[in-house]
Amino acid sequence: MFPARPLLAGLALALSSSAALADARSLDIVAPWEITGADPSTSGYVFGRMRVAETLVDTDADGRPAPGLATRWHQADDGLGWRFTLRDDARFHDGSPVTAEAVVASLEHALAKPGILDSAPITAIEADGDEVVISLAQAFAPLPALLAHSTTLILAPAAYGDDGQVTEMIASGPYRVESLTPPQRLTVSRFDDYWGEAPEIEQASYLAVGRGETRALMAESGDADIVFTLDPASLARLSRHDRLELHAEPLPRTIVLKTNAGHPFLDDDRARRALGLAIDRPGIASGLLRHPEAAAAELFPESLGPWHLGLEADAARDLDQARGLLAELGWEANGNGILERDGEPFRLTLRTFSDRPELPLVATALQDQWRALGVDLEVAVGNASEIPSGHRDGSLELGLMARNYGLVPDPLGTLLDDFGSDPDAMGGDWGAMGWSDAELADWLDSLRHEADPDARAELATRVARRLHEAMPVIPVAWYQQTAAVNGALEGFSIDALERNYRIDELRWSE
Repeated sequence: MFPARPLLAGLALALSSSAALADARSLDIVAPWEITGADPSTSGYVFGRMRVAETLVDTDADGRPAPGLATRWHQADDGLGWRFTLRDDARFHDGSPVTAEAVVASLEHALAKPGILDSAPITAIEADGDEVVISLAQAFAPLPALLAHSTTLILAPAAYGDDGQVTEMIASGPYRVESLTPPQRLTVSRFDDYWGEAPEIEQASYLAVGRGETRALMAESGDADIVFTLDPASLARLSRHDRLELHAEPLPRTIVLKTNAGHPFLDDDRARRALGLAIDRPGIASGLLRHPEAAAAELFPESLGPWHLGLEADAARDLDQARGLLAELGWEANGNGILERDGEPFRLTLRTFSDRPELPLVATALQDQWRALGVDLEVAVGNASEIPSGHRDGSLELGLMARNYGLVPDPLGTLLDDFGSDPDAMGGDWGAMGWSDAELADWLDSLRHEADPDARAELATRVARRLHEAMPVIPVAWYQQTAAVNGALEGFSIDALERNYRIDELRWSE
């Protein structure tokens, strides 16, 4: 008879060794987005997603504001101030405590650089005991939502140089930076003094890979454990791989056509509406994106509540109406079927980029569909930076891109950037170009301070309807985030706001 105690002890040792090996196994993540550097104003989204850095306000599973480094907050009765109470057990990766003074310094650095806080009328950020006090020139209801944005990540005082520039990523998340090699690679390890629950996975890496085909091959070969943003063709192939699990989640990110409304062909809203009416959205969603539910006749998906108008994509295409609108503007078909006005053909250039692999495919489909309308469209596939640079120098005619209206739990911050009231900054780099609407800007300004939910919902619907009527940007499809995941991983899910890869919730099953 074999002795039971040594056998059980041996089994326990084997299980312990197996668990230790699983714990030490690195989790390798691949995504398209490059790391510009350590500064949250340019690459904060990577450090937030990799759970290196945290914000005052987090979001819950439904995308609503939730406690982060601040456990609670409240607005002053006059609406001109907010108080955020910090948790008392948070520490930075260098061992220093997360104090109100450190948070204030970090937010002041964020406020001094381009970012989401630009849209808030902040006059002062101060420390008061364990509270951070933010004073405003006027009431601003969505401030907590803005403080969930990646440009407001809280860093340690030692992260900044004497000139205020970020020299090292020292934050407070459950993972700390081991190495950072811009623009491609980041490696992290578990931070054992984290205030919250300790992650099971000890080490992880992030690699920026621009080409969708390469990312898919890395998933297929096992060189990556999680691969984000897959093209439709790769999705179909990877779905047959028995070692991988595929995930897709609808996001409040919309594939849109950014129009130069100052261009003589596009300066009348009838021209922009005609281009929208000529798009076969269901065909693009089903045939190219492989997600029929992605067809979008409006900017905002149902997940954004009152911003969603409920328009049917199947009814959004009408070539006869589109031709009639362009005829009103003096466009007539020539012998080659191309529209002309005063001897000039209706010819435009559409810029897009391949970082999101579906965009060139959609651009080619638009080229064919608008040809049926009589519009000669040239497609130029380059870098994502060419759309904002074309906005700034005025050379952009059309840009096909994906705009995230869920960067924070309230889309108002993004909309203020894209369609706000400052005529000199109208539209920013990704919003309206050559277009403004004083009434819409007033509605957005009202949403800054309106606290009543019913009034906010009514204003949101007004804004959505006006944008649909004027079409400074033309919706095509709602984006679906996709991921191929190693089948040995458990606990994977996609954050609809794209703030968090949730790696601290994962574990190895083998």
